[in-house]
Amino acid sequence: MHFVDFVSGSFAGACGVAVGYPLDTVKVRIQTQKQFTGIYQCVVSTLSKEGLYGFFKGMTLPIATVSMTSSVVFGTYRNTLQCLSHARGASCSPNTKLEVFLSGLAGGVAQTSVMSPGDIVKVRLQCQTESMRGTPNMPKPKYHGPVHCLLSIIKEEGILGLYRGALPLMLRDGPSYATYFLTYSTICEWFADGSKKKIDWYVVMPAGGIAGMAGWTVGTPMDVIKARLQMDGAWEKKKYRGFFHCVAETVRVEGAGVFFRSLGINCLRAFPVNMVVFFTYEVLRGFLRAGSESVEPPQLRLE
Repeated sequence: MHFVDFVSGSFAGACGVAVGYPLDTVKVRIQTQKQFTGIYQCVVSTLSKEGLYGFFKGMTLPIATVSMTSSVVFGTYRNTLQCLSHARGASCSPNTKLEVFLSGLAGGVAQTSVMSPGDIVKVRLQCQTESMRGTPNMPKPKYHGPVHCLLSIIKEEGILGLYRGALPLMLRDGPSYATYFLTYSTICEWFADGSKKKIDWYVVMPAGGIAGMAGWTVGTPMDVIKARLQMDGAWEKKKYRGFFHCVAETVRVEGAGVFFRSLGINCLRAFPVNMVVFFTYEVLRGFLRAGSESVEPPQLRLE
């Protein structure tokens, strides 16, 4: 088992959160609150009402949970690749595109159970526009921090409340991580040009950024549904009876275009975040496995 990938993935995920959290807050608000009509308007409104802190609401818990989920994703991906190679009876040969795709799919699905509780806390705190620094006459925020939010959800909705939106989360992350790892591996294979030479950092970083954009292009529609189900009933009366009702009502009221309303900011955030994620992952993995400062290209046979 490749334990190095679990460790490297954990550190890489934490670095990715730190880089991309402000834009993630803007994305979630655009997806769930009609008062925000675009990226610029959301940024200006958040900054004027809540200050810089508004972009980092609920960040503490995601740093911890994303470290775990990223560890699960990368560890599951690498170990699934190994299992598929053994099943094919070719453990020393490069992996096929199908194996990379299925391994990414497995990694995305596997991390859902770990990610869901932290994700709903993150979304609810990000959508909480009231400021703790407001005047006595201003409305106070419902949640006072990540732990209070977590305990409030359990108290009001039970343990299962932490897994609201888990189905669209799984439908988002399975296909998006499959696309993510396949894109990254393919780009690195192109630059390796069939040789076993080590890939430089200036290839790893843009490959990771492009892979992140590709993954979010696939995952954005389900990301919208996930966020809406997670916010449903938090402040107002519940509107959706479940996953399919949420999809149908969203299309009926706002049209199919709403599923890609946040695609631009997802891609804008995904490029720098995943540059950092893959660079950190590959450097740590190389260091832990061989003490090398360079990174090895993933082996992928283009069939």
